[in-house]
Amino acid sequence: MSDWLISLEGTEAGHQLALWLAILAAFLHACFGALQKGRHDPFLARGAIDGMYGIMAMPIALFVVPWPEPHMWPIFGGVFVIHMGYKLMQAQAYSRGAFTVVYPVVRGTGPLFTVFGASLVFGESFTGIQWLGVAILLAGIFGLAAYNWAFLETERDTLKSALFLALGTGLFVALYTTYDAYGIRATANPFTFLAWFFFIDGLLMPVIAYLRYRNMQSPPDMGPLLARGFVGAIFAYFSFGSIMLATRLDKVGEAAILRETSTVFAALIGWLVLRETVGPRRIALMALIALGAVVVEVGG
Repeated sequence: MSDWLISLEGTEAGHQLALWLAILAAFLHACFGALQKGRHDPFLARGAIDGMYGIMAMPIALFVVPWPEPHMWPIFGGVFVIHMGYKLMQAQAYSRGAFTVVYPVVRGTGPLFTVFGASLVFGESFTGIQWLGVAILLAGIFGLAAYNWAFLETERDTLKSALFLALGTGLFVALYTTYDAYGIRATANPFTFLAWFFFIDGLLMPVIAYLRYRNMQSPPDMGPLLARGFVGAIFAYFSFGSIMLATRLDKVGEAAILRETSTVFAALIGWLVLRETVGPRRIALMALIALGAVVVEVGG
């Protein structure tokens, strides 16, 4: 399968596959984010997810895919550090603010800086129409966050700090998207990068979650937490795997922009699953986000 994917790089078929992979990643990433904001503490949820996908990836990394080339080990070291900073900051943001406010800010900040990062690292460029699409999409994303903030009924006392953390998390999103795209292009087999990423990335957060769990006065039952971790691990595999393969097949900036339609899916999840209210104004803003993504794609 890896040979087939590599053969599609730089082709029209590869571009179309990257488009659908980015949209799939958007939906799955929204589901993944909602799992962290649900009934469990975000640190515990993230620890359970990371532990599960690390354990599941270990035999694949060690015995199935080709081992990484020597030059990949420093790259994996950078991946570990960047993703750890991202996850710690994201968990803090989710623990302080409403999902429908924090998530759009994170996802709106990330692609804007990713486009600039992809320009510097990969020499990519956007047309004028595509920049118009970026502006439309970001207006919808930040408009959604502002609207959710205006009508928020809970967690207002910690929301300002949550927004600052969300902006910082968005910068980490841009950093890891660009850096990971570089990493998956640096190895001959893209599945080598993915398997070793999940194995290495699953090492530290479970330790932090365990220490937090041990110090809780009323820790939650392990069964539901581990079940959430297993489901989250499956979402993580397909969400992260999809967007990474999309960045290898086609432009990093376009994939990052299309993934941010996850904000639309997140708003729907917030309404249907987390019981957060949605009205006609939110629907209009979600339509604006989708329109921006379409303009970016057509403008290319």
